[in-house]
Amino acid sequence: MAVVLTLIAFGFIALASRQLGLLFAHYRLPLISGYLLAGIIAGPFVVRVMTLDEVEALHFLDEVSLAFIAFAAGSELYLVELRSRLRSIAWHTLGQLVGIFVLCTAAMLVLTQVVPFMQPLPGEAKLAIALLTGAVLVARSPSSAIAIINELRAKGPFTRTVLGVTVVMDIVVVTFFAVTTSVVDVLLTAEGFSIAFVVLLALELLLSVGVGLLVGKLLEAVLATHLPDPGKIILVLITGFLVFDFSRLLRDFTHEHLPFEVLLEPLLICMVGSFFLTNYTRFRTEFLHLTERLGPIIFIVFFTLVGDALRLDLLGETLLIAVVIFGVRLVGLFIGSLVGGAVAGDLPLHNRMAWMAYVTQAGIGLGLAREAAVEFPQLGDGFATLIISVIVLSQIVGPPLMNFVIKQVGEAHLPGQPEPDAVRDALILGMGGQAQALARRLMAHHWQVVIADTDAEHLSHAEDNGLDLRLIPEISLDVLAGLVTRSTDALVVMMGDDAANLKACELAYEHFGIPRLIARLNDYAWADRFQALGVQVVYPASAMVNLLDQFVRAPQTAAMLLQGDPAHQVVQITITNPDVNNVLVRDLRLPGDVLVLGLMRDGDVIVPHGYTRLKLNDDMTLIGQPRSLEEVTRRLGF
Repeated sequence: MAVVLTLIAFGFIALASRQLGLLFAHYRLPLISGYLLAGIIAGPFVVRVMTLDEVEALHFLDEVSLAFIAFAAGSELYLVELRSRLRSIAWHTLGQLVGIFVLCTAAMLVLTQVVPFMQPLPGEAKLAIALLTGAVLVARSPSSAIAIINELRAKGPFTRTVLGVTVVMDIVVVTFFAVTTSVVDVLLTAEGFSIAFVVLLALELLLSVGVGLLVGKLLEAVLATHLPDPGKIILVLITGFLVFDFSRLLRDFTHEHLPFEVLLEPLLICMVGSFFLTNYTRFRTEFLHLTERLGPIIFIVFFTLVGDALRLDLLGETLLIAVVIFGVRLVGLFIGSLVGGAVAGDLPLHNRMAWMAYVTQAGIGLGLAREAAVEFPQLGDGFATLIISVIVLSQIVGPPLMNFVIKQVGEAHLPGQPEPDAVRDALILGMGGQAQALARRLMAHHWQVVIADTDAEHLSHAEDNGLDLRLIPEISLDVLAGLVTRSTDALVVMMGDDAANLKACELAYEHFGIPRLIARLNDYAWADRFQALGVQVVYPASAMVNLLDQFVRAPQTAAMLLQGDPAHQVVQITITNPDVNNVLVRDLRLPGDVLVLGLMRDGDVIVPHGYTRLKLNDDMTLIGQPRSLEEVTRRLGF
């Protein structure tokens, strides 16, 4: 009953943690920092919603979360995507592994002599802390790296290497951690090193891999069932928990009945299982979908629990040491990346700056620190508090550094900044009957339109109706610069080559910031690539079906959109009148026949009501009679 009440209390803490994480994200701070802070506030040293004993009672949630984090990390290790940069990935990984482990272990070994809570420990325990510190701080954060790469739309050899090293390092560090914990176990039990120990260590690793393959087959069987997603998620989580339980039972059994302990690494088992599932079964996409769906919940639970367990009474003693270790880790990253990149033959600029892309740590690093603290309680709570402090520093400093270095090497593809003016203008690429009809329709609504094509024959068939037609040699930045500016409002691509259409949209997005990109597809297989860029996609076959569907289910709306109802029109205007800024919708002086249908602000769609405040550069969708809409447009914007 006590555990149930503790779970309920933690549930409320987790809800608060989620809100605090969203608040942090609003100010461009890491989500996990918000989760950690919520756990700290609710923990035994601030508000005391939970005691240390109650946090310990929820240890099973730790294990479930760690198993999931390992599953997610293993699923990122997709061999098909790593082969092209395998040499660079291997050398960077080796260089950083050696650099960070050697320097951080040495630094920690020196610092254990001056940290108050570590001074009473015997020499073996101090060496154990140093080894575990070096091993844990090698870890990376694939989720953070992927989020930043997606945000910057980064692509290129540097980005591929960074992502590959970040993902590969996870399975390397978990394997390395398994070896380190076995060494630490020998140090703390005073069993001594021998050939038998080396053989046992090799057998433990092989056994972990073998059990991991069995877990992969079990996950394959789970995903092959016809259960709904929630049922599959529950079975995946149970599988992860059982891996930890099996590892613990095997260790206890061998300790009692054999002259040696068999210590399997549950995180390695889980990573091998998801690696097998991702690379050698047909369930990769479905498994990624499940991990993406469950990930936010797991991270809230895990990082909030980590915050609950953080020993604030020891934080004052460890904070300065954490800053020193963090600095040493940066030096190890720099040396490892510089040497590894040089051996791999990467560009000198990339080698000098690569370290900045690897600073971030999160799930696996915190998971290893938490597991080490639970596995070796004799090292004290200060060890976990110290490592968590270093990882939090890495998570705060790392994302801005990675953002900076990707921009510096020229592999970020961010949208250009538009400079809107009072003139509505559009470029249509691709000549044809539909392009001419669209241009005439836009011109009837006071748009300035240019039609361009790379094929002179297409332009020769154009009707002589006053259209501005341009023949262009190719789709390139220089050519587009002669057709559009940062104040251009729309680009419509209708050429017969989807690759050329996509290139035009990318150039318009990155260099001119054109807000409205529309593509008529020739092959629907290209749809995802256009949509990832934010392009509105029109595929003729499906567009006709959707239009007929609207006529069947909402004929009046369809008639208005197609101007089948000449008495009403639907228009979108951009608010540029500063007098309207921060005005409530209900306070607008609109004609009686004009209604506000929607707002778009910073790419987000808003369903307005009377108390919605308008902002400059909001896009407002209106419906009404043409004359009234022209009056509103003159008053509010363009």
